[in-house]
Amino acid sequence: MAANERANEEVHEQEVWSWGAGTEGQLGTGYPQDHHLPQLLPSLSYATTEPISFLSCGGAHTIALTPGGRVLTWGRSTSGQLGHGDMVNSLNPKRVDALQSFVITHVSAGWNHSGFVSDTGRLFTCGDGSFGQLGHGDYSSRCSPVNVLYFSSRHVEQIACGMRHSLALLKGNVEDHVYGFGSGKRGQLGTSRDRIQSISLPQITLGLEDNKIASISANGDHSAALSADGHLYIWGRGFGSTTDVYCPHRASASLTFTQAALGWNHALLLTGDGTVFMLGGNHHGGLSNPQKTILVKHTAEQSNEALVGRIPNLDGIKVLQVAAGAEHSALVTGKVIFKNGVIMTWGWGEHGQLGLGNSDDQTSPQVVSLGQRPSKECTMYNVYCGSGFTFVTRTI
Repeated sequence: MAANERANEEVHEQEVWSWGAGTEGQLGTGYPQDHHLPQLLPSLSYATTEPISFLSCGGAHTIALTPGGRVLTWGRSTSGQLGHGDMVNSLNPKRVDALQSFVITHVSAGWNHSGFVSDTGRLFTCGDGSFGQLGHGDYSSRCSPVNVLYFSSRHVEQIACGMRHSLALLKGNVEDHVYGFGSGKRGQLGTSRDRIQSISLPQITLGLEDNKIASISANGDHSAALSADGHLYIWGRGFGSTTDVYCPHRASASLTFTQAALGWNHALLLTGDGTVFMLGGNHHGGLSNPQKTILVKHTAEQSNEALVGRIPNLDGIKVLQVAAGAEHSALVTGKVIFKNGVIMTWGWGEHGQLGLGNSDDQTSPQVVSLGQRPSKECTMYNVYCGSGFTFVTRTI
C-alpha cells in the first residue's frame, strides 16, 4: 500500500484555539469578551462535522472553510459581513446557508466585508459596500452573499479583502490578472497612476499583466501579489516613511518569497529557506539591523525606499508560516530540538492577541503555550490573525 494511502486512512484530530479581542464574538468562544490566553473551541464541532481547512480573520469577524467547501462565519455583523441575511453579531460559528449549494474554495475577511470564491470561479461578496468594495457597481451593503456579475464570464481564483478595498485574482489562458475595486485613495487598487477616491466595478491592476501571479493579499490600505517565481509586488499605503504607491512595485531585487502577510503598517515576508523579513512599521515590534532596500518598480520609473530587516531572535529557526494582524504578528516554526513546531507572536498586545496571558506589547517573538501538550505528535499548525485577535489550528 502506498504511503499516501496509509496516511489517508489515519484518523486525525483537530484543535482550534483563539485569543485576543472578543467583545463582538470574533473568537467563537460563545462569550463577548477578550481572552489573554488561548481558548480551545469546542463550539465548532456543533456547527460542522468536518475539520477546518482555512480561516480568514477580519476587523472583528472570522470566516472558516471546510475541505468540503462549506463556510462558517461568526463575530461582528453590523454591515452584514457574516452573510447570514441580517446584521446580528454571532458569538458562535454558524453556517452560511446562502452558500450551501456551492463548493467554496477560497474566502477572505476584510474590515467589514467578506468574499467567497466557488470551485466554478464565481465570486460572492457581502457586508459594507460604502466604498464599492463589494464590486457590484454601487455603494450599497449586502447582508447575504451576492454574485459579482462583472466576473460572470470569467474564472475567479482568489479574493483578498482589505479595510475598504478588494482584490480579485482571475485565471486566464495565458497569464493571471489581478483586479481591484473599492477605495483607492492610497493607491491600494493599483488601477491608476493618479489618486482616485473609489470605484465600484472591478478594474484591472496595472503592471502585473505579464506576470504569473500565484497569490494576492490585502489588509488596511495595502495590497500585495506574489508571482509564481517568488517575486513580491506591493502597492497602496507607503510603509514607514515612504510615500503611497499607486502601481505595483517589486519589493526586493535580491530576495524571493513564498509567503507575504500584510498588517496595517508592516508586512511579514517568508523566504523559501524559512527566513522571515519585516517590511515597514516599527510601531509594536522591532527589527534587527534594518537596512534600506529599494522597491524595484515594475515600470522602471522612480522608486521608493522602505525598511526591510530580519526579525530578532529567530537565528537558526526555520519558519513555516507567517501571519499579520493590524499591529501584531505571528509565525509557525518547524521542529526545534526534538519538539513539535511552535507558535510565536509579538507586537501590539492590548487585547491579549499575543496569547501570553497579559496585555503587554512585545518587540521580539515569544512562544505561545496552547495548554496541555497532546499525547500524540502534532502533524500541522496553522496561525491566522485578525485586527486584534489570533486563531490557531492544530492537527494531531
